[in-house]
Amino acid sequence: MNECIVCGSTQAETFYQGLLKCRKCSHIFADLKLTDEELFQLYSRNYFLGDEYSDYVADKRVIQKNFKLRLKTLRSFLDPNLHASLLEIGCAYGFFLEVAQTRFKRVLGIDITEDGVKYASNILHLDAIHGDLLKYDFGEQKFDVVCMWDTIEHLRQPQLYIEKMSRHMASGSLLAITTGDIASMNARLRQDKWRLIHPPTHIHYFSKTTLAKLLNNYGFDVVYNRYCGFYRSIDNIAYNIFVLRQKQPHIYNWLKHVGLTNFDFYLNLYDIMYAIARKR
Repeated sequence: MNECIVCGSTQAETFYQGLLKCRKCSHIFADLKLTDEELFQLYSRNYFLGDEYSDYVADKRVIQKNFKLRLKTLRSFLDPNLHASLLEIGCAYGFFLEVAQTRFKRVLGIDITEDGVKYASNILHLDAIHGDLLKYDFGEQKFDVVCMWDTIEHLRQPQLYIEKMSRHMASGSLLAITTGDIASMNARLRQDKWRLIHPPTHIHYFSKTTLAKLLNNYGFDVVYNRYCGFYRSIDNIAYNIFVLRQKQPHIYNWLKHVGLTNFDFYLNLYDIMYAIARKR
């Protein structure tokens, strides 16, 4: 990446191994030379079934518990007369759209994951598009609410996504984003061992300051930014620890066999920020 996506500076220094820090605005990003096409290949069916998740679809109940929390917070900023349509960027299998359709007159999702979009369309009967948002022609469509749940960090040039959506959002429309905060206490304590540092799937590492600066560049004012907790299934945590990190799948298989992975719990590590911004 030649320019910082937040301030446009071309001056960067090493932050951690594989990560760079902008000398001007302190935005942190992965030192990668991948194209969008190469990145998109990472998000095949295997990403949701074995690579990043043990089984994303099987974890639907827990995932939707989190989405209900996100929607509950979002509701307090919604005007029934203004916010009727919603677009989710990175909708995956449509689990949030299914929850949100009870509140909005129209919900639409877009994702580059073909299997996810097929599931959302064919199984959940939702309006979902398989494609790259930057290349998709929305015509004259306007969206009252746009959501990017744990998505912005995956994008090579997220500023282009925000810039494009700003053209499809009227004044007063809302943009809701969740992403890790690299300036959080937990991230600073864990340093390069912070669980959310894992390029190439995570490319950009925002703080509350750099995220606000990026959004301001495209006409958005942050009206809410707090750390959000989340539900996690024991299955997902055990899979990440024993299969993905420690390479000891036999331990995970044993835990699953004896039924210890069938539970979930709520956790807030105060390192994932939930930002809501209003279009000027």
